[in-house]
Amino acid sequence: MPLKPPKNRPRSRDSSGERFSHLAAMGEVVFHTGDLANLWNIRNTSTLHVTLSRYVLQGLLFRLQNGLYSIKSPIDLPPYLVGLKVLHGPAYISCETVLFDAGVISQPSRSIAIVSGVSRRFTLAGHDYISRQLADAFLFNDTGVNIKDGARIADLPRAVADILYFNPKKYFDVPTAIPWDAVWDIIRAIGYPTSIMKAYDHTK
Repeated sequence: MPLKPPKNRPRSRDSSGERFSHLAAMGEVVFHTGDLANLWNIRNTSTLHVTLSRYVLQGLLFRLQNGLYSIKSPIDLPPYLVGLKVLHGPAYISCETVLFDAGVISQPSRSIAIVSGVSRRFTLAGHDYISRQLADAFLFNDTGVNIKDGARIADLPRAVADILYFNPKKYFDVPTAIPWDAVWDIIRAIGYPTSIMKAYDHTK
């Protein structure tokens, strides 16, 4: 979602120091071009591009990809946060990434798994990502999604519910590590069809 400018946002002619002090105070590290234009009150596209190019050359900004910048070096950025910022919309880390971190599956995914409003694969800052598309009716339900280090991440029950929605035949290496009651609660809360639990119906 676009970042909202503060009440006393910097004027377009404010110094670089003032601009970056403001960014640092926000607690954000990754910004889209539109965010910076809004936060710095720069209306002219050419002026914005010249300004951004100058800051990149000065080492004040790092260009991650077209239209995406950071005030930290790419190697210092949390991979989860970077992937979510690229998608620039409702999204969260889930599925295989959360399942592996929780010890439910033993094989790590080669890509960081994201659930969002688009289906997409991409690579950035040395990390591979896969985004599975979820209908808005489910995506905008935040049940079981928490924020950690600035990134939205599904808890284990939500990740299990998500992966079963996409693949009802998904195999879990350690199913006993899954809080199945909580998974059922998540499915009902989100509105996923209970038929996705057919293979695990015995967990009721």
